[in-house]
Amino acid sequence: MTPPVPVKRTGLHAIPRDIWIIGLVSLAMDVSSESIHSVLPLFMVSTLGVSVLTVGIIDGFAEATANIVKVFSGTISDYLNKRKALTVLGYGLSAFSKPLFPLATSVTDVVTARVADRIGKGIRGAPRDALMADIAPPHLLGASFGLRQALDTTGAFIGPILAMALMAWTHGNFRTVFWVATIPAVIAVFALIGGVHEPGNSGRAKPHSALRWSDLRLFSKEYWWVVAIGGIFTLARFSEAFLVLRAQSIGLSASYVPAVMIAMNVAYGLSAYPAGVLADRMSHRQLLAAGLAVLIIADLALAFASGVPLLFAGVVFWGLHMGLTQGLLSAMVAGCAPSELRGTAFGFFNLVSGVALLPASGIAGLLWYSAGPSATFICGGVFALATLSTVIGTMRQRANPGR
Repeated sequence: MTPPVPVKRTGLHAIPRDIWIIGLVSLAMDVSSESIHSVLPLFMVSTLGVSVLTVGIIDGFAEATANIVKVFSGTISDYLNKRKALTVLGYGLSAFSKPLFPLATSVTDVVTARVADRIGKGIRGAPRDALMADIAPPHLLGASFGLRQALDTTGAFIGPILAMALMAWTHGNFRTVFWVATIPAVIAVFALIGGVHEPGNSGRAKPHSALRWSDLRLFSKEYWWVVAIGGIFTLARFSEAFLVLRAQSIGLSASYVPAVMIAMNVAYGLSAYPAGVLADRMSHRQLLAAGLAVLIIADLALAFASGVPLLFAGVVFWGLHMGLTQGLLSAMVAGCAPSELRGTAFGFFNLVSGVALLPASGIAGLLWYSAGPSATFICGGVFALATLSTVIGTMRQRANPGR
């Protein structure tokens, strides 16, 4: 008699407990980070006297640093066959950097704090994603990454609300916002230490005797295609600091500017998990193309916004494109990388994205400075259109392999 085929459970209740905890840790850290980042551009411009161009360069440099660090932490996590320790180290460094923001009195101090925070993000990023891929059932890979992204974005939604409330309560005291933001960061570190357990190594290959760049040859063409698309995509999606600055440019007061990040993250958070479920059930490339089309709409709305309604429409579409694409790209990397090299796979994916982010934010800041806000978002739309054309072109090649 043929034994019954086990039914694969789906839905939120089927996602492992450790994935939920990782998601809640991301939520707490994002409450902290976004409380700071939602007002940091204004703090730099209004309190420290920094230009918008400099804000773009600093933000691009900090984010690029985070993504570049990921390649090394990811490779080290493969070598050691340990993911959790590096994840804790990264979250710990980010938490340690938070008090540096309220103590900052110069641009150098802000850069130091920002880079330390982003290095922490870089250290934890690839090992955490590889750890999730090790824990998640294969048929729930997209849903697991979508859930973490949704919880992460919930924190990114709560953070600006907290910042806006504190700014109103303290009559615009940036430093109070920064001090309060340190609390959830510390909570996140202790939750990760006590709540997440790394699975055994029996399912993964033994670590190499040395770190070998030659292992990159083990990655498939599909993986390198995802890496390339991720890099081009980053050129289209520059720093979110420009959303905050766009709100200010149309006359939104400093106390209400965090509402921009709130709106973006509501759209992001509400769409991330459903998009993850879709990623387990439909063509990844079709879903990616949909996300790029939404980004083009967002750029057009933000480019031509002259008042609050069109501004917030663009911001909501920006958040929707993030929900459609960010968990998807992580699931695509996890799905086409060897299990023993997942840390390296996520690391190199983020390395390319990190290298692209610095010129992306620099170009955005330069266009803003020389031609105005509209030029910045039109340029982003052009890069998004180029990426969309590439994705559609590869979809047609797959549909007609003989042509």
